[in-house]
Amino acid sequence: MTSRSFLRLALAGAVASGAVMLATLPADASKAPRTVPVRLLALNDFHGNLEPPTGSSGRMVDENGQTVDAGGAAYVATHMKALADKNTIAVAQGDLIGATPLISAAYHDEPSVEFMGKLGLKVAAVGNHEFDEGYTELRRIMKGGCHPVDGCSPAGPWKGAQFDYVGANVLFKNRNEKTDALAALGGSNSAQVNQILSDWGVPALPPVSIKWMNGVPIGFIGLVTQTTPNIVTAEGIKDLKFVDEVKAANVASKLLKLVGVKAQVVLVHEGDQVNAGQSPDACSAVPGAGNRIATQVDPEIDVVLSGHSHQAYLCKVKDPAGNDRVYSQGGSFGRVITQVDLNVNVKTRDIDRASVVADNHVVTRTVTPDPEISAFVQTWKDRVAPVANKPVGKITADITNTAAPSGESALGDLIADGQLAATKTGGNAQIALMNPGGVRASLTYTTSPANEGDGVVTYGEAFTVQPFNNLMQVVTLTGAQLKTVLEQQFTGGPNNQPFTKILQPSSNLTYTYSRSAAWGSKVLDIKIDGAPVTDTQSIRVAANNFLVGGGDAFAAFKDGADLWSGPLDIDAFVEQLGRDNPIAPPATNRITVVD
Repeated sequence: MTSRSFLRLALAGAVASGAVMLATLPADASKAPRTVPVRLLALNDFHGNLEPPTGSSGRMVDENGQTVDAGGAAYVATHMKALADKNTIAVAQGDLIGATPLISAAYHDEPSVEFMGKLGLKVAAVGNHEFDEGYTELRRIMKGGCHPVDGCSPAGPWKGAQFDYVGANVLFKNRNEKTDALAALGGSNSAQVNQILSDWGVPALPPVSIKWMNGVPIGFIGLVTQTTPNIVTAEGIKDLKFVDEVKAANVASKLLKLVGVKAQVVLVHEGDQVNAGQSPDACSAVPGAGNRIATQVDPEIDVVLSGHSHQAYLCKVKDPAGNDRVYSQGGSFGRVITQVDLNVNVKTRDIDRASVVADNHVVTRTVTPDPEISAFVQTWKDRVAPVANKPVGKITADITNTAAPSGESALGDLIADGQLAATKTGGNAQIALMNPGGVRASLTYTTSPANEGDGVVTYGEAFTVQPFNNLMQVVTLTGAQLKTVLEQQFTGGPNNQPFTKILQPSSNLTYTYSRSAAWGSKVLDIKIDGAPVTDTQSIRVAANNFLVGGGDAFAAFKDGADLWSGPLDIDAFVEQLGRDNPIAPPATNRITVVD
Protein backbone atom coordinates (compact mmCIF):
# COMPACT_ATOMS: atom_id res chain seq x y z
CA MET A 1 0.00 0.00 0.00
CA THR A 2 1.31 3.46 -0.88
CA SER A 3 1.77 6.37 1.49
CA ARG A 4 -1.23 7.94 -0.28
CA SER A 5 -3.44 5.29 1.31
CA PHE A 6 -1.79 5.53 4.72
CA LEU A 7 -2.39 9.25 4.90
CA ARG A 8 -5.98 8.78 3.87
CA LEU A 9 -6.28 6.38 6.79
CA ALA A 10 -4.78 8.97 9.10
CA LEU A 11 -7.53 11.45 8.35
CA ALA A 12 -10.35 9.30 7.02
CA GLY A 13 -12.11 8.94 10.35
CA ALA A 14 -11.94 12.66 10.98
CA VAL A 15 -13.03 13.81 7.53
CA ALA A 16 -15.77 11.22 7.06
CA SER A 17 -17.21 11.98 10.48
CA GLY A 18 -17.08 15.74 10.17
CA ALA A 19 -14.25 16.32 12.59
CA VAL A 20 -12.71 18.85 10.24
CA MET A 21 -14.97 21.39 11.87
CA LEU A 22 -16.44 21.53 15.36
CA ALA A 23 -19.94 20.09 15.66
CA THR A 24 -22.90 22.43 15.47
CA LEU A 25 -24.58 22.74 18.86
CA PRO A 26 -28.34 22.16 19.21
CA ALA A 27 -30.61 25.15 18.72
CA ASP A 28 -31.31 25.13 22.44
CA ALA A 29 -27.75 24.70 23.65
CA SER A 30 -28.83 25.21 27.25
CA LYS A 31 -30.40 21.72 27.21
CA ALA A 32 -27.29 20.02 25.86
CA PRO A 33 -24.96 18.33 28.37
CA ARG A 34 -21.81 20.31 29.12
CA THR A 35 -19.69 17.18 29.11
CA VAL A 36 -20.09 13.59 27.99
CA PRO A 37 -18.43 10.52 29.53
CA VAL A 38 -15.89 8.25 27.85
CA ARG A 39 -14.33 5.09 29.28
CA LEU A 40 -11.09 3.58 27.99
CA LEU A 41 -10.22 -0.05 28.71
CA ALA A 42 -6.64 -0.89 27.81
CA LEU A 43 -4.43 -3.98 27.47
CA ASN A 44 -0.75 -4.19 26.65
CA ASP A 45 1.83 -6.89 25.91
CA PHE A 46 -0.67 -9.73 25.57
CA HIS A 47 1.84 -11.82 23.60
CA GLY A 48 -0.74 -14.34 22.47
CA ASN A 49 -1.48 -15.74 25.93
CA LEU A 50 -4.83 -17.25 25.01
CA GLU A 51 -4.43 -19.90 27.68
CA PRO A 52 -3.79 -18.75 31.26
CA PRO A 53 -0.05 -18.09 31.57
CA THR A 54 1.84 -20.29 34.02
CA GLY A 55 4.51 -19.74 36.66
CA SER A 56 5.41 -16.19 37.60
CA SER A 57 4.01 -15.01 34.24
CA GLY A 58 0.57 -16.03 35.48
CA ARG A 59 0.67 -14.27 38.85
CA MET A 60 0.12 -10.64 39.80
CA VAL A 61 0.22 -8.56 42.96
CA ASP A 62 -3.27 -7.13 43.47
CA GLU A 63 -4.36 -3.85 45.03
CA ASN A 64 -4.30 -5.51 48.47
CA GLY A 65 -0.69 -6.58 48.11
CA GLN A 66 -1.64 -10.24 47.64
CA THR A 67 -0.16 -12.36 44.86
CA VAL A 68 -2.98 -13.96 42.85
CA ASP A 69 -3.33 -16.04 39.70
CA ALA A 70 -4.12 -13.79 36.76
CA GLY A 71 -4.57 -13.79 33.00
CA GLY A 72 -6.02 -16.02 30.29
CA ALA A 73 -8.22 -14.94 27.37
CA ALA A 74 -11.49 -16.26 28.80
CA TYR A 75 -10.88 -14.41 32.07
CA VAL A 76 -9.86 -11.24 30.22
CA ALA A 77 -13.17 -11.39 28.35
CA THR A 78 -15.18 -11.80 31.55
CA HIS A 79 -13.48 -8.85 33.22
CA MET A 80 -13.75 -6.69 30.10
CA LYS A 81 -17.49 -7.32 29.86
CA ALA A 82 -17.91 -6.46 33.54
CA LEU A 83 -15.96 -3.20 33.17
CA ALA A 84 -17.37 -2.06 29.84
CA ASP A 85 -20.35 0.25 29.55
CA LYS A 86 -22.02 2.07 26.64
CA ASN A 87 -19.29 4.74 26.78
CA THR A 88 -16.35 2.34 26.32
CA ILE A 89 -13.54 2.32 23.76
CA ALA A 90 -11.16 -0.64 24.07
CA VAL A 91 -7.52 0.07 23.17
CA ALA A 92 -4.08 -1.56 23.41
CA GLN A 93 -0.43 -0.53 23.64
CA GLY A 94 1.32 -3.08 21.46
CA ASP A 95 2.90 -6.54 21.54
CA LEU A 96 -0.47 -8.20 21.25
CA ILE A 97 1.35 -10.71 19.05
CA GLY A 98 4.90 -12.00 18.68
CA ALA A 99 6.88 -14.09 21.19
CA THR A 100 3.69 -16.09 21.61
CA PRO A 101 2.84 -19.62 22.78
CA LEU A 102 2.45 -22.26 20.08
CA ILE A 103 -1.35 -22.10 20.18
CA SER A 104 -1.08 -18.68 18.57
CA ALA A 105 2.34 -18.73 16.90
CA ALA A 106 1.64 -21.89 14.89
CA TYR A 107 -0.93 -19.87 12.95
CA HIS A 108 1.08 -16.64 12.69
CA ASP A 109 -0.90 -15.17 15.60
CA GLU A 110 -4.18 -14.99 13.71
CA PRO A 111 -5.99 -16.56 16.73
CA SER A 112 -4.77 -13.79 19.05
CA VAL A 113 -5.73 -11.01 16.67
CA GLU A 114 -9.14 -12.61 16.19
CA PHE A 115 -9.55 -12.77 19.97
CA MET A 116 -8.84 -9.05 20.22
CA GLY A 117 -11.62 -8.44 17.72
CA LYS A 118 -13.98 -10.52 19.82
CA LEU A 119 -13.05 -8.36 22.82
CA GLY A 120 -14.20 -5.31 20.89
CA LEU A 121 -10.75 -3.75 20.57
CA LYS A 122 -10.85 -0.58 18.45
CA VAL A 123 -7.29 0.78 18.33
CA ALA A 124 -3.83 -0.63 19.09
CA ALA A 125 -0.37 0.83 18.87
CA VAL A 126 2.15 -1.43 17.21
CA GLY A 127 4.80 -2.88 19.48
CA ASN A 128 8.23 -4.07 18.50
CA HIS A 129 6.98 -7.67 18.44
CA GLU A 130 4.39 -6.79 15.81
CA PHE A 131 7.43 -6.61 13.51
CA ASP A 132 8.87 -10.03 14.45
CA GLU A 133 7.89 -11.48 11.09
CA GLY A 134 8.54 -8.24 9.25
CA TYR A 135 6.57 -5.29 7.98
CA THR A 136 4.96 -7.19 5.10
CA GLU A 137 3.56 -9.82 7.46
CA LEU A 138 2.26 -7.10 9.79
CA ARG A 139 0.41 -5.58 6.82
CA ARG A 140 -1.14 -9.02 6.11
CA ILE A 141 -2.28 -9.32 9.72
CA MET A 142 -3.82 -5.87 9.46
CA LYS A 143 -5.52 -6.27 6.09
CA GLY A 144 -6.10 -9.99 5.57
CA GLY A 145 -5.07 -12.78 3.23
CA CYS A 146 -3.52 -16.20 3.74
CA HIS A 147 0.13 -16.59 4.69
CA PRO A 148 2.28 -16.59 1.54
CA VAL A 149 4.20 -19.71 2.60
CA ASP A 150 2.01 -21.64 5.03
CA GLY A 151 -1.30 -20.81 3.39
CA CYS A 152 -4.61 -20.47 5.20
CA SER A 153 -5.08 -21.58 8.79
CA PRO A 154 -7.70 -24.21 9.71
CA ALA A 155 -10.15 -21.30 10.16
CA GLY A 156 -9.92 -20.42 6.47
CA PRO A 157 -8.79 -17.21 4.73
CA TRP A 158 -7.64 -14.56 7.17
CA LYS A 159 -9.98 -11.53 7.12
CA GLY A 160 -7.66 -9.07 8.84
CA ALA A 161 -7.71 -7.28 12.18
CA GLN A 162 -11.02 -5.81 13.30
CA PHE A 163 -9.22 -2.89 14.92
CA ASP A 164 -6.86 -0.15 13.79
CA TYR A 165 -3.12 -0.58 14.19
CA VAL A 166 -1.36 2.81 14.52
CA GLY A 167 2.28 3.89 14.65
CA ALA A 168 3.08 7.57 14.18
CA ASN A 169 6.84 7.16 14.52
CA VAL A 170 7.15 4.36 11.94
CA LEU A 171 8.21 5.96 8.66
CA PHE A 172 9.45 4.84 5.28
CA LYS A 173 13.11 5.58 4.70
CA ASN A 174 12.33 6.67 1.13
CA ARG A 175 10.46 10.00 0.91
CA ASN A 176 9.84 9.89 -2.86
CA GLU A 177 6.10 9.46 -2.50
CA LYS A 178 5.64 12.69 -0.55
CA THR A 179 4.25 14.69 -3.52
CA ASP A 180 1.67 12.04 -4.39
CA ALA A 181 0.62 11.79 -0.77
CA LEU A 182 0.03 15.53 -0.52
CA ALA A 183 -1.89 15.57 -3.77
CA ALA A 184 -4.14 12.84 -2.43
CA LEU A 185 -5.05 14.95 0.59
CA GLY A 186 -5.91 18.11 -1.36
CA GLY A 187 -8.43 20.56 0.12
CA SER A 188 -8.02 23.83 1.94
CA ASN A 189 -5.69 22.34 4.55
CA SER A 190 -3.09 21.00 2.12
CA ALA A 191 -0.60 23.80 2.85
CA GLN A 192 -0.81 23.13 6.59
CA VAL A 193 -0.56 19.39 6.04
CA ASN A 194 2.48 20.02 3.85
CA GLN A 195 4.14 21.91 6.69
CA ILE A 196 3.38 19.14 9.16
CA LEU A 197 4.64 16.41 6.86
CA SER A 198 7.82 18.29 6.05
CA ASP A 199 8.87 17.62 9.65
CA TRP A 200 7.46 14.13 9.70
CA GLY A 201 8.13 11.98 6.64
CA VAL A 202 6.08 9.32 4.89
CA PRO A 203 4.20 7.17 7.43
CA ALA A 204 4.44 3.41 6.96
CA LEU A 205 1.39 2.90 9.17
CA PRO A 206 -1.67 4.99 10.02
CA PRO A 207 -0.28 7.40 12.61
CA VAL A 208 -3.61 8.14 14.29
CA SER A 209 -7.10 6.72 14.66
CA ILE A 210 -10.17 8.78 15.48
CA LYS A 211 -13.10 7.18 17.29
CA TRP A 212 -16.39 8.84 18.11
CA MET A 213 -18.14 8.40 21.43
CA ASN A 214 -21.24 10.24 22.62
CA GLY A 215 -20.96 12.75 19.78
CA VAL A 216 -17.32 13.73 20.34
CA PRO A 217 -14.14 12.53 18.55
CA ILE A 218 -11.25 10.98 20.48
CA GLY A 219 -7.89 10.90 18.73
CA PHE A 220 -5.50 8.03 19.43
CA ILE A 221 -1.81 8.43 18.57
CA GLY A 222 0.20 5.21 18.23
CA LEU A 223 3.91 5.04 19.10
CA VAL A 224 6.43 2.21 19.33
CA THR A 225 9.81 2.27 21.05
CA GLN A 226 12.39 3.89 18.82
CA THR A 227 14.78 1.09 19.83
CA THR A 228 12.79 -1.34 17.65
CA PRO A 229 15.57 -1.70 15.03
CA ASN A 230 17.85 -3.07 17.77
CA ILE A 231 15.38 -5.70 18.97
CA VAL A 232 13.80 -7.14 15.82
CA THR A 233 15.30 -8.84 12.78
CA ALA A 234 16.77 -6.20 10.49
CA GLU A 235 15.65 -7.72 7.17
CA GLY A 236 11.96 -7.43 8.00
CA ILE A 237 12.14 -3.67 8.61
CA LYS A 238 14.86 -2.72 6.16
CA ASP A 239 12.67 -0.09 4.46
CA LEU A 240 11.53 1.52 7.72
CA LYS A 241 12.87 3.96 10.27
CA PHE A 242 11.66 4.47 13.81
CA VAL A 243 11.92 8.10 14.85
CA ASP A 244 11.84 9.80 18.24
CA GLU A 245 8.54 9.09 19.99
CA VAL A 246 8.06 12.61 21.37
CA LYS A 247 8.66 14.29 18.04
CA ALA A 248 6.27 11.95 16.24
CA ALA A 249 3.59 12.34 18.92
CA ASN A 250 3.77 16.11 18.69
CA VAL A 251 3.47 16.04 14.91
CA ALA A 252 0.50 13.67 15.12
CA SER A 253 -1.08 15.90 17.75
CA LYS A 254 -0.84 18.86 15.39
CA LEU A 255 -2.47 16.81 12.65
CA LEU A 256 -5.35 15.91 14.97
CA LYS A 257 -5.81 19.54 15.99
CA LEU A 258 -5.81 20.51 12.33
CA VAL A 259 -8.96 18.43 11.83
CA GLY A 260 -10.59 19.60 15.06
CA VAL A 261 -9.73 16.70 17.39
CA LYS A 262 -8.61 18.03 20.76
CA ALA A 263 -9.31 15.03 22.99
CA GLN A 264 -6.08 13.09 22.48
CA VAL A 265 -4.68 9.86 23.92
CA VAL A 266 -1.23 8.40 23.30
CA LEU A 267 -0.87 4.62 23.10
CA VAL A 268 2.87 4.07 23.38
CA HIS A 269 4.82 0.84 23.36
CA GLU A 270 7.54 2.10 25.68
CA GLY A 271 7.55 2.22 29.45
CA ASP A 272 9.44 2.18 32.71
CA GLN A 273 10.61 -0.33 35.29
CA VAL A 274 9.13 -0.39 38.80
CA ASN A 275 10.03 -1.04 42.39
CA ALA A 276 9.01 -4.68 42.83
CA GLY A 277 6.01 -5.91 44.82
CA GLN A 278 3.88 -2.78 44.47
CA SER A 279 0.14 -2.61 43.91
CA PRO A 280 -0.72 -2.15 40.21
CA ASP A 281 -2.42 1.09 41.23
CA ALA A 282 0.74 2.48 42.80
CA CYS A 283 2.90 5.03 41.02
CA SER A 284 5.92 2.75 41.33
CA ALA A 285 7.49 3.57 37.96
CA VAL A 286 11.15 4.56 38.06
CA PRO A 287 11.42 7.46 35.58
CA GLY A 288 13.02 6.32 32.34
CA ALA A 289 12.19 6.15 28.64
CA GLY A 290 8.44 5.98 29.23
CA ASN A 291 8.41 8.89 31.67
CA ARG A 292 10.34 11.02 29.16
CA ILE A 293 7.57 10.51 26.63
CA ALA A 294 4.77 10.98 29.14
CA THR A 295 6.15 14.30 30.38
CA GLN A 296 7.37 15.79 27.10
CA VAL A 297 4.62 15.16 24.53
CA ASP A 298 2.42 18.09 23.51
CA PRO A 299 0.18 19.57 26.25
CA GLU A 300 -2.82 18.89 24.00
CA ILE A 301 -2.34 15.17 24.74
CA ASP A 302 -4.41 14.27 27.79
CA VAL A 303 -3.57 10.64 28.64
CA VAL A 304 -0.53 8.43 28.02
CA LEU A 305 -1.06 4.67 28.18
CA SER A 306 2.18 2.70 27.93
CA GLY A 307 3.59 -0.80 27.46
CA HIS A 308 6.79 -2.69 26.62
CA SER A 309 8.34 -2.98 30.10
CA HIS A 310 5.68 -5.49 31.28
CA GLN A 311 5.12 -3.54 34.51
CA ALA A 312 1.96 -2.28 36.20
CA TYR A 313 1.80 1.28 37.48
CA LEU A 314 -0.59 4.18 37.65
CA CYS A 315 0.89 7.67 37.79
CA LYS A 316 0.05 11.31 37.37
CA VAL A 317 2.84 13.27 35.74
CA LYS A 318 3.15 16.88 34.63
CA ASP A 319 2.88 17.78 30.96
CA PRO A 320 5.06 20.59 29.49
CA ALA A 321 2.40 23.13 30.51
CA GLY A 322 2.46 21.96 34.14
CA ASN A 323 -0.91 20.18 34.03
CA ASP A 324 -1.59 16.73 35.46
CA ARG A 325 -1.59 13.88 32.96
CA VAL A 326 -2.39 10.20 33.63
CA TYR A 327 0.47 7.84 32.74
CA SER A 328 -0.06 4.12 33.24
CA GLN A 329 0.77 0.57 32.18
CA GLY A 330 -1.02 -2.72 32.76
CA GLY A 331 1.62 -5.40 33.23
CA SER A 332 1.61 -8.09 30.53
CA PHE A 333 0.08 -11.36 29.31
CA GLY A 334 -3.49 -10.19 29.93
CA ARG A 335 -3.07 -9.94 33.69
CA VAL A 336 -4.22 -6.32 34.09
CA ILE A 337 -6.85 -4.15 32.39
CA THR A 338 -6.39 -0.39 32.72
CA GLN A 339 -9.60 1.60 33.07
CA VAL A 340 -9.59 5.34 32.41
CA ASP A 341 -12.78 7.36 32.90
CA LEU A 342 -12.93 10.91 31.61
CA ASN A 343 -15.33 13.63 30.52
CA VAL A 344 -15.14 15.50 27.23
CA ASN A 345 -16.46 19.06 26.97
CA VAL A 346 -19.12 19.05 24.26
CA LYS A 347 -18.43 22.63 23.17
CA THR A 348 -14.63 22.58 23.08
CA ARG A 349 -14.34 18.84 22.41
CA ASP A 350 -11.41 18.69 24.81
CA ILE A 351 -10.95 16.39 27.79
CA ASP A 352 -11.57 17.90 31.21
CA ARG A 353 -8.30 16.86 32.88
CA ALA A 354 -9.80 17.17 36.34
CA SER A 355 -12.32 14.48 35.44
CA VAL A 356 -9.74 11.83 34.52
CA VAL A 357 -9.76 8.86 36.90
CA ALA A 358 -7.77 5.67 36.27
CA ASP A 359 -7.65 2.22 37.82
CA ASN A 360 -5.65 -0.95 37.10
CA HIS A 361 -7.83 -4.05 37.46
CA VAL A 362 -6.12 -7.40 37.98
CA VAL A 363 -7.61 -10.09 35.73
CA THR A 364 -8.25 -12.62 38.48
CA ARG A 365 -9.28 -16.20 37.79
CA THR A 366 -11.88 -16.25 40.55
CA VAL A 367 -14.58 -15.22 38.05
CA THR A 368 -16.43 -17.46 35.61
CA PRO A 369 -14.45 -17.67 32.37
CA ASP A 370 -16.35 -16.37 29.36
CA PRO A 371 -17.93 -19.44 27.71
CA GLU A 372 -17.64 -18.17 24.12
CA ILE A 373 -13.94 -17.37 24.50
CA SER A 374 -13.31 -20.60 26.41
CA ALA A 375 -14.71 -22.51 23.44
CA PHE A 376 -12.70 -20.37 21.02
CA VAL A 377 -9.44 -21.08 22.88
CA GLN A 378 -10.25 -24.79 23.14
CA THR A 379 -10.79 -24.96 19.38
CA TRP A 380 -7.30 -23.63 18.69
CA LYS A 381 -5.84 -25.77 21.47
CA ASP A 382 -7.33 -28.87 19.85
CA ARG A 383 -6.00 -27.84 16.45
CA VAL A 384 -2.42 -27.47 17.66
CA ALA A 385 -2.44 -30.34 20.18
CA PRO A 386 -0.89 -33.04 17.94
CA VAL A 387 2.17 -30.85 17.44
CA ALA A 388 2.28 -29.25 20.88
CA ASN A 389 2.04 -32.48 22.88
CA LYS A 390 4.66 -34.44 20.95
CA PRO A 391 7.55 -35.45 23.29
CA VAL A 392 10.93 -34.27 22.04
CA GLY A 393 13.27 -35.05 24.94
CA LYS A 394 13.78 -35.61 28.65
CA ILE A 395 15.44 -33.61 31.43
CA THR A 396 16.56 -34.65 34.91
CA ALA A 397 15.59 -31.39 36.67
CA ASP A 398 14.37 -27.87 35.96
CA ILE A 399 16.57 -26.11 33.39
CA THR A 400 15.97 -22.42 33.90
CA ASN A 401 16.65 -19.15 32.16
CA THR A 402 17.60 -17.56 35.49
CA ALA A 403 20.95 -15.83 35.13
CA ALA A 404 23.92 -16.85 37.27
CA PRO A 405 26.20 -14.07 38.57
CA SER A 406 28.16 -14.32 35.32
CA GLY A 407 25.03 -13.68 33.26
CA GLU A 408 24.87 -17.22 31.93
CA SER A 409 21.82 -19.39 32.42
CA ALA A 410 21.70 -23.17 32.24
CA LEU A 411 19.03 -23.04 29.56
CA GLY A 412 20.84 -20.40 27.54
CA ASP A 413 23.99 -22.52 27.57
CA LEU A 414 22.02 -25.60 26.49
CA ILE A 415 20.49 -23.69 23.59
CA ALA A 416 23.90 -22.44 22.47
CA ASP A 417 25.23 -26.00 22.52
CA GLY A 418 22.36 -27.09 20.30
CA GLN A 419 22.96 -24.21 17.91
CA LEU A 420 26.61 -25.15 17.55
CA ALA A 421 25.74 -28.79 16.86
CA ALA A 422 23.16 -27.76 14.23
CA THR A 423 25.56 -25.49 12.33
CA LYS A 424 28.81 -27.45 12.31
CA THR A 425 27.85 -29.37 9.19
CA GLY A 426 27.23 -26.95 6.36
CA GLY A 427 28.13 -23.79 8.23
CA ASN A 428 31.44 -25.03 9.66
CA ALA A 429 30.61 -23.30 12.95
CA GLN A 430 33.28 -23.33 15.65
CA ILE A 431 31.35 -21.58 18.45
CA ALA A 432 27.78 -20.38 19.05
CA LEU A 433 26.32 -17.39 20.89
CA MET A 434 22.68 -16.97 21.97
CA ASN A 435 20.99 -13.71 22.98
CA PRO A 436 19.52 -13.98 26.50
CA GLY A 437 16.32 -12.13 25.60
CA GLY A 438 15.47 -14.90 23.16
CA VAL A 439 15.23 -17.49 25.95
CA ARG A 440 11.62 -16.77 26.84
CA ALA A 441 10.81 -19.37 29.50
CA SER A 442 12.31 -22.16 31.62
CA LEU A 443 11.92 -25.90 31.18
CA THR A 444 10.28 -27.49 34.21
CA TYR A 445 10.69 -31.10 35.31
CA THR A 446 7.14 -31.51 36.62
CA THR A 447 4.61 -32.70 34.06
CA SER A 448 2.38 -30.13 32.34
CA PRO A 449 -1.46 -30.29 32.20
CA ALA A 450 -1.01 -32.45 29.06
CA ASN A 451 0.22 -35.21 31.43
CA GLU A 452 3.21 -36.15 29.30
CA GLY A 453 5.08 -37.25 32.45
CA ASP A 454 7.72 -35.79 34.75
CA GLY A 455 10.88 -34.82 32.93
CA VAL A 456 9.34 -35.12 29.46
CA VAL A 457 9.73 -32.03 27.27
CA THR A 458 7.07 -31.52 24.61
CA TYR A 459 7.42 -29.57 21.39
CA GLY A 460 5.01 -26.98 22.80
CA GLU A 461 7.21 -26.48 25.86
CA ALA A 462 10.30 -26.17 23.68
CA PHE A 463 8.53 -23.66 21.46
CA THR A 464 7.58 -21.56 24.48
CA VAL A 465 11.31 -21.26 25.18
CA GLN A 466 12.23 -20.46 21.55
CA PRO A 467 9.15 -18.89 19.87
CA PHE A 468 10.68 -16.60 17.25
CA ASN A 469 11.40 -18.98 14.36
CA ASN A 470 14.73 -17.26 13.74
CA LEU A 471 17.14 -18.75 11.24
CA MET A 472 20.46 -20.09 12.43
CA GLN A 473 23.30 -18.39 10.60
CA VAL A 474 27.10 -18.56 10.64
CA VAL A 475 29.53 -15.74 9.86
CA THR A 476 33.29 -15.45 9.94
CA LEU A 477 34.66 -13.02 12.51
CA THR A 478 38.27 -12.28 13.32
CA GLY A 479 39.40 -12.76 16.89
CA ALA A 480 39.40 -8.98 17.28
CA GLN A 481 35.82 -8.76 15.97
CA LEU A 482 34.71 -11.51 18.34
CA LYS A 483 36.21 -9.56 21.22
CA THR A 484 34.24 -6.48 20.08
CA VAL A 485 31.02 -8.53 20.03
CA LEU A 486 31.74 -9.62 23.61
CA GLU A 487 32.57 -6.05 24.65
CA GLN A 488 29.21 -4.99 23.21
CA GLN A 489 27.52 -7.02 25.95
CA PHE A 490 28.19 -4.13 28.32
CA THR A 491 26.85 -0.61 28.62
CA GLY A 492 28.93 2.14 27.07
CA GLY A 493 30.91 2.15 23.88
CA PRO A 494 29.80 3.25 20.42
CA ASN A 495 26.94 0.73 20.23
CA ASN A 496 25.07 2.40 23.12
CA GLN A 497 24.05 -0.87 24.76
CA PRO A 498 21.28 0.24 27.17
CA PHE A 499 21.64 -2.72 29.56
CA THR A 500 24.25 -5.39 30.11
CA LYS A 501 23.23 -8.38 27.98
CA ILE A 502 25.41 -11.43 28.42
CA LEU A 503 25.39 -13.70 25.38
CA GLN A 504 25.02 -17.37 26.19
CA PRO A 505 28.14 -19.23 24.94
CA SER A 506 28.53 -22.77 23.65
CA SER A 507 30.54 -25.01 25.97
CA ASN A 508 33.80 -24.74 23.99
CA LEU A 509 33.96 -20.92 24.31
CA THR A 510 35.32 -19.55 27.58
CA TYR A 511 36.47 -16.12 28.67
CA THR A 512 36.77 -13.77 31.62
CA TYR A 513 35.31 -10.31 32.04
CA SER A 514 36.13 -7.58 34.55
CA ARG A 515 33.32 -5.68 36.24
CA SER A 516 35.48 -2.62 36.87
CA ALA A 517 37.46 -2.37 33.63
CA ALA A 518 36.60 0.31 31.09
CA TRP A 519 34.52 -0.53 28.04
CA GLY A 520 36.79 -2.04 25.41
CA SER A 521 39.02 -3.65 28.02
CA LYS A 522 36.49 -5.71 29.92
CA VAL A 523 36.85 -9.05 28.09
CA LEU A 524 39.97 -11.13 28.74
CA ASP A 525 41.43 -14.55 28.04
CA ILE A 526 39.09 -15.70 25.25
CA LYS A 527 39.59 -19.39 24.44
CA ILE A 528 38.03 -21.83 21.99
CA ASP A 529 38.45 -25.49 22.86
CA GLY A 530 41.03 -24.37 25.41
CA ALA A 531 43.23 -22.53 22.87
CA PRO A 532 43.73 -18.74 23.22
CA VAL A 533 42.08 -16.64 20.52
CA THR A 534 44.32 -14.26 18.57
CA ASP A 535 43.18 -11.01 16.99
CA THR A 536 43.91 -12.16 13.44
CA GLN A 537 42.51 -15.67 13.40
CA SER A 538 39.24 -16.40 11.57
CA ILE A 539 36.40 -17.91 13.58
CA ARG A 540 33.10 -19.27 12.29
CA VAL A 541 30.48 -18.00 14.74
CA ALA A 542 26.90 -19.33 14.85
CA ALA A 543 24.02 -17.15 16.03
CA ASN A 544 20.42 -16.52 15.07
CA ASN A 545 19.66 -14.08 12.25
CA PHE A 546 18.47 -11.49 14.78
CA LEU A 547 21.95 -11.25 16.30
CA VAL A 548 23.76 -11.58 12.96
CA GLY A 549 21.74 -8.60 11.75
CA GLY A 550 23.06 -6.51 14.65
CA GLY A 551 20.09 -7.00 17.01
CA ASP A 552 20.26 -6.10 20.70
CA ALA A 553 22.95 -3.51 19.82
CA PHE A 554 25.52 -6.17 18.81
CA ALA A 555 26.55 -4.16 15.78
CA ALA A 556 29.90 -5.96 15.31
CA PHE A 557 28.07 -9.05 14.09
CA LYS A 558 27.29 -7.10 10.91
CA ASP A 559 31.03 -7.06 10.11
CA GLY A 560 30.99 -10.83 9.68
CA ALA A 561 31.86 -12.38 6.32
CA ASP A 562 30.81 -15.51 4.39
CA LEU A 563 27.23 -15.67 5.66
CA TRP A 564 25.64 -19.14 5.78
CA SER A 565 22.01 -19.81 6.71
CA GLY A 566 20.82 -23.07 8.19
CA PRO A 567 17.88 -24.48 10.18
CA LEU A 568 15.39 -22.64 12.37
CA ASP A 569 16.50 -22.04 15.95
CA ILE A 570 13.56 -24.06 17.31
CA ASP A 571 14.64 -27.03 15.20
CA ALA A 572 18.20 -26.79 16.53
CA PHE A 573 16.83 -26.69 20.07
CA VAL A 574 14.52 -29.66 19.54
CA GLU A 575 17.38 -31.69 18.10
CA GLN A 576 19.47 -30.85 21.16
CA LEU A 577 16.68 -31.94 23.49
CA GLY A 578 16.55 -35.30 21.70
CA ARG A 579 20.28 -35.83 22.11
CA ASP A 580 21.91 -37.63 25.12
CA ASN A 581 18.65 -38.14 27.03
CA PRO A 582 17.95 -37.42 29.78
CA ILE A 583 19.64 -34.02 29.86
CA ALA A 584 20.91 -32.55 33.12
CA PRO A 585 21.15 -28.77 33.60
CA PRO A 586 24.56 -27.66 32.31
CA ALA A 587 26.90 -25.93 34.75
CA THR A 588 27.10 -22.17 34.25
CA ASN A 589 30.89 -22.00 34.31
CA ARG A 590 31.82 -20.88 30.83
CA ILE A 591 32.29 -17.24 31.82
CA THR A 592 34.51 -16.13 34.70
CA VAL A 593 33.90 -12.80 36.39
CA VAL A 594 36.53 -10.74 38.22
CA ASP A 595 36.30 -7.34 39.87
